[in-house]
Amino acid sequence: MTMTVTPTASKPQTGRVADDPDPEVPARAQRRRYSAAYKQRILTEYESLDRAGKGALLRREGLYTSLISAWREQRDQGALQALGKPAGRPAADARDRELARLRRENERLCGQLDKARTVIEVQGKLSALLDQLATGSSDDQSSGGEPR
Repeated sequence: MTMTVTPTASKPQTGRVADDPDPEVPARAQRRRYSAAYKQRILTEYESLDRAGKGALLRREGLYTSLISAWREQRDQGALQALGKPAGRPAADARDRELARLRRENERLCGQLDKARTVIEVQGKLSALLDQLATGSSDDQSSGGEPR
């Protein structure tokens, strides 16, 4: 049995990935966004083509049939307004933001008030206890009791 050593096996392996990232791969993929006019134009063109033409259009534009289906549903539900509507949650109204801020501040202040009330209650009990100890020890000394 013979054993051969290849030059790559003799190189030390650090177990790390190369320091330079691949320049062909973007750092973070970005979502594509389509305008309502673009969606309408593609839908019109797509529906006028035969099967082979539809495939060519999708490859040329880099689209999938699922997008075409979703755009059709949007068009059927609300025509051009639905096609132009951005996806996601609508922007918050300034009044709603202010109301949310005031509610958070109110909760914070109520918490501080509860803490302050607890501190005042504990201080009152401590003061009463110290008064009892002070009064009790002065009574013991005035009556001539033995020191403890």
